Amino acid sequence: MLKRAITGVFFASTLLFCSIYSLYSLFGMYLLFVIVGSWEYLNILKKNSSYSPDTILGILNAILVFYSFAAYTIFDHSYELFIALATLVTFSIPLIELFKNKAHPFSNIVHTLLPSIYVAIPFGLLLLSNHLFPVKGNLNIFIVIFYFSLWGNDTGAYFTGSAIGKHKLFERISPNKTWEGSFGGALFAIAVAIVGGVYFAEETPIWQWAGIGLIISIFGSMGDLVESLFKRSMNVKDSGKILPGHGGILDRFDGLLIASPFVFSFLIIAQQFLS
Repeated sequence: MLKRAITGVFFASTLLFCSIYSLYSLFGMYLLFVIVGSWEYLNILKKNSSYSPDTILGILNAILVFYSFAAYTIFDHSYELFIALATLVTFSIPLIELFKNKAHPFSNIVHTLLPSIYVAIPFGLLLLSNHLFPVKGNLNIFIVIFYFSLWGNDTGAYFTGSAIGKHKLFERISPNKTWEGSFGGALFAIAVAIVGGVYFAEETPIWQWAGIGLIISIFGSMGDLVESLFKRSMNVKDSGKILPGHGGILDRFDGLLIASPFVFSFLIIAQQFLS
């Protein structure tokens, strides 16, 4: 328990520092997460299934896809080259599989490509959401509010579920989650998003921040279930061991990986309606 607490405090502090310090520290941290998260996914499959995804091409493609977002949002240069390179790698993967003579060739292709979708794009879309959203100063505050809303959801769900949770949410995948806990988590996530939004982006309507908090709660919780489903299907407890007591990158960011694309889509749709 002590090891878990120490790791959690250190990891959260590092996450917040790199997120706030500069766009470059944020980029470096997310690039590391993309690389490690992609490796964790592909490594689990290789060790615990009959599939044989290409680890090098899978990680390379995820890096190129992620950098396509970073090129525009952080480095302010053309992203077309990296999209072209990612396209070449993507469509080379099925061609290379022709020469491998491995079992489950199309499953190998799909799993090689999946880290780009499941890991790289969510982190890239969070960068893009931060880039598009107006906040005070240039401190990547939108991303920090996203974190705290996601953590608020987890905290609220835990304490509410522990106190009054009776009705199982998804017992087949996660026996401890309850509907009561989910509602409590949603209230916490919405409250955190509204408070952060009112202080740092007061020109944005409260309903929009409430929507962001609700989406983070719903799809962050579903991201946890998706990751649990994957690990159960592979018969593993954690995605990795990089964070003692907490597992791997996929374990720590399971909620973010599903919530981020839905938050981004909500922001774009809301902006279109507001304009």
